[in-house]
Amino acid sequence: MFDVQTLQDSAVRRRIAARKTFHLMVSLGALGIATGAQATPAFDSDSPWMLGDWNGTRSELAEKGYDFKFDYTGEMGSNLHGGYNHDRTARYSDQFAFGTHLDLQKILGWHAAEFQLTVTERSGNNISNDRINDPRVGGFTSAQEVWGRGQTWRLTQMWYQQAFFDDRLDIKAGRFGEGEDFNSFPCDFQNLAFCGSQVGNWVGGIWYNWPVSQWALRVKYHLTSELYAQIGAYEQNPSNLETGNGFKLSGSGTQGAVVPVELVWSPKLNGLPGEYRAGYCYSSAHATDAYKDRNGQPAALSGEAYRSASSKHGVWLGAQQQLTSVASDHSRGLSVFANATMHDKKTNAIDNYVQAGLVYKGLFDARARDDIGFALARVHVNPAYRKNAEATNQARAIQDYDNPAFLPPQDTEYSAELYYGVHVTNWLTVRPNLQYIRHPGGVDKVDDALIGGIKIQSSF
Repeated sequence: MFDVQTLQDSAVRRRIAARKTFHLMVSLGALGIATGAQATPAFDSDSPWMLGDWNGTRSELAEKGYDFKFDYTGEMGSNLHGGYNHDRTARYSDQFAFGTHLDLQKILGWHAAEFQLTVTERSGNNISNDRINDPRVGGFTSAQEVWGRGQTWRLTQMWYQQAFFDDRLDIKAGRFGEGEDFNSFPCDFQNLAFCGSQVGNWVGGIWYNWPVSQWALRVKYHLTSELYAQIGAYEQNPSNLETGNGFKLSGSGTQGAVVPVELVWSPKLNGLPGEYRAGYCYSSAHATDAYKDRNGQPAALSGEAYRSASSKHGVWLGAQQQLTSVASDHSRGLSVFANATMHDKKTNAIDNYVQAGLVYKGLFDARARDDIGFALARVHVNPAYRKNAEATNQARAIQDYDNPAFLPPQDTEYSAELYYGVHVTNWLTVRPNLQYIRHPGGVDKVDDALIGGIKIQSSF
């Protein structure tokens, strides 16, 4: 049952936040217009920034080592057909990111040293939560990847990085997420199954992707110009996920550490770039079994506590490779990619995931900076997790899917997305997309869903 007063209060807060955001954008726009008369003006299509070059000040500061970013991502999703709730509607979610990058070699003379600070704010709603997926169990992928991890302000990056020994050794320390360096992947698609570090999507209880940060250390060593190995140590602290802890710096609530290791090869095949990743992660925190109690019996039936494992682990593989170019223009052409993850069957809801797709940049000469992408993904549920749902229903003596207390068993979810990215200006890209979800949330009782989306990416 919905709490009307809570919904009203939430709506008021969103309106206040929207007004503040609007006033900020207007103020920044006025600043850009007022100061951009003699340099790249505001709203110039060739500028990388909507607000222009601030009368040359922005480029001048960048030359001195001070770089500023004001980025925006907005995503709309509409359930065109199928899903859990056939009542059609549209939802919008977005994110603002405010950051500064300092080149400390230019500023202080420290060799190959840099500092990054980023604050993010997320707001809005996600069509997947109640229209695509069965709310009793939720889903795995998300039609609007920018939604999640709390619709709130967060300190997303605060790190120091420096290279040593002719730049072969690279050390990074501070607050950041695993997906920045490990199992990293671009985020041009709107569906979460094709965006960002996939390990964080399937073991999100221990691996925290953007915009969540935690205390962390990452050490990278370049074995050759094309090959490097890296290892990290990340605070595993579930309290960092809480909405009110977006700027928490203390270590209270820490349960252990996540240690990822990865080998990354970045060759050029026929002069075209590629990247291949293989990694493993280990969590030192205790993890709960997905099905059995300490006596090896189904915990949902025995009533005993689920048994505990002393650790949790997983592996991943990733590949990206550009295959073609247009004449000598390597910025255009066909690229392919694939990712796979495998996770601890004793403790994790998802035991494996695979994904593959392609992107073509500059398909038309008249639209050389546009891109088109298509991808497919399969998310597979751990059989033990599914058995636990069945045992739970047995313990409750409920077998009717329509009973609100029924816990739908989950199996395999399939996702597909097709998008076309319109490079409107150098500071604005709009990507209309169509998504198809088979068995949303891995629940075969839920109708396959068709989703229409629009992803907007802009830099102020």
